Amino acid sequence: MRVELDAIDLKILRELQQDGRMTNVELADRVGISPPPCLRRVRKLEEAGVIEGYHAMLNAPKLGFDLVAFCMVGLKHQSEANLKAFAAATAQWRIVRQAWMVSGDSDFLLHCVAENLTAFQDFVIEVLTANEHVDTVRTMLTIRQVKRLGIVEI
Repeated sequence: MRVELDAIDLKILRELQQDGRMTNVELADRVGISPPPCLRRVRKLEEAGVIEGYHAMLNAPKLGFDLVAFCMVGLKHQSEANLKAFAAATAQWRIVRQAWMVSGDSDFLLHCVAENLTAFQDFVIEVLTANEHVDTVRTMLTIRQVKRLGIVEI
């Protein structure tokens, strides 16, 4: 269900997507309202589920995670039970950072981050292709990230 937002709400979301650590006073100044109504608006956006949370963007290579890859996974059967079971399995795999159910030649697209190629290969061979629901796996290793923005353009 879509939430109705006015121009101030959109400014708040745009600013928070750029810097979720700013104080309410700074946010209010940036969007042109006083702090109390700004805080009320932010809380309303949080309660409505528009703002799902706040997090730090980490530099994966500086933490020893040098490999980013995508896996396109095709299941043996696309029954609702199999789709749900595979989706649930992805939640248990730490190397899988994001997962989407997709249409087309594959059933799922997995965004994976690993320490190195060996760790990624081990995951693909020992975990992913070994899953009882998996029929095909196509992997794409990334070369470098060229764009990184917030999820929604507002």
